[in-house]
Amino acid sequence: MLNLDFAAVLQGHYLDWLIGGAVTTLWLFAAAWVCAFLLALGLVALRTLALPPLEWAIAAYVNYHRNVPGLVQIFVWYFGIPELLPASITGFVNDHNGEFIFALIALSLNSAAYMSEDLRSGMRSVAETQMEAARALGLSYLQSMRDVLLPQAIRISVPPLVNQSLSLFKSTSLAMAIGVAEMTYASRQIENETYRTFETFILASAFYLLMSWSIMALGAWYNERHLAVKGR
Repeated sequence: MLNLDFAAVLQGHYLDWLIGGAVTTLWLFAAAWVCAFLLALGLVALRTLALPPLEWAIAAYVNYHRNVPGLVQIFVWYFGIPELLPASITGFVNDHNGEFIFALIALSLNSAAYMSEDLRSGMRSVAETQMEAARALGLSYLQSMRDVLLPQAIRISVPPLVNQSLSLFKSTSLAMAIGVAEMTYASRQIENETYRTFETFILASAFYLLMSWSIMALGAWYNERHLAVKGR
């Protein structure tokens, strides 16, 4: 018969590990989301220039990150990239929570590839005459993208971006493979010491479910309050 004892994993330093893991997960997700979204905007803007070499380079970037497992990408950054960097840079990164930094870079680049494709699809839904009209009004290319095209593309792309945000949040658990003390890592450490496997991972599951529902609720609220078309 299953003997549950959640108090065993919600006391002392075990509780501190869970709280610390939750905070690290949220920081990693938030930082990676911001970096990925900004990079995705840049990639979409560059692709609209229709320069073949640039188009090929971005397409290669997107294909790599969409077709190589995220865990492999994290390993490339953590184990491979430092071998190519000067020792001074590698040492500096390692002295400033290198595991977190490399996980952040890998997750950001991976998510940016997906977000850029979502935004690109949204951009295709915007009439081409919008750019022509903006330029005719005297706006520069950057101004036209910033003030006219991208806001419309983002509005159209909100549902897939919310889904990608959920995927990014869940992917933060991959960072445990290189020693980032996020929620999954903390749960594994507690399970190793207490042997309370069921209780530990039920609590971790509850955390991931709660945050995933919060992301979906935030996306729905943003869509209704800020993006809903009047009269519909």
